[in-house]
Amino acid sequence: MAEPSPPGFELPLLLFAGFRAIIDDLHAELARRGHPDVRPSYGFAMQAIGVRGATATEIGRRLGVSKQAAGKTVDRLEALGYVERIDDEHDGRRKLIRLTARGLDSLTQSAEIFDDLRAGWVRTLGPAKVAELESSLRAVVPGPIFPLDVPGWFNS
Repeated sequence: MAEPSPPGFELPLLLFAGFRAIIDDLHAELARRGHPDVRPSYGFAMQAIGVRGATATEIGRRLGVSKQAAGKTVDRLEALGYVERIDDEHDGRRKLIRLTARGLDSLTQSAEIFDDLRAGWVRTLGPAKVAELESSLRAVVPGPIFPLDVPGWFNS
């Protein structure tokens, strides 16, 4: 006899629990590597800033939050030394937020840690299952595969 299907609500909870486990492990390792103050929302914000920099309005739009909410996150990141505000060379009325060397280091280390965490899943589940999981998720996830608006989505 076939096993009964689990209730539908388990799938999003399992996906979220997997996401949470990876993010929690990432931040524990980032703390060990000298970035104890980085929080998940800061990582999304630094991705939204990108290597070319962005204005608070652009960051807010990319994150799906108000300019004021983005500004508060930028204020915290600036106080921690991850970003700096500079005059926009193309428009002196605007301030551009850009990553500092510390901010770039945290993103570089995050990428390395994500590779290590994925490798751990491969050791646990096997390469075929991880590849199938990734392929299956790509098949059902609509739109951009790497949205940055998670902070805004959780607050909407």
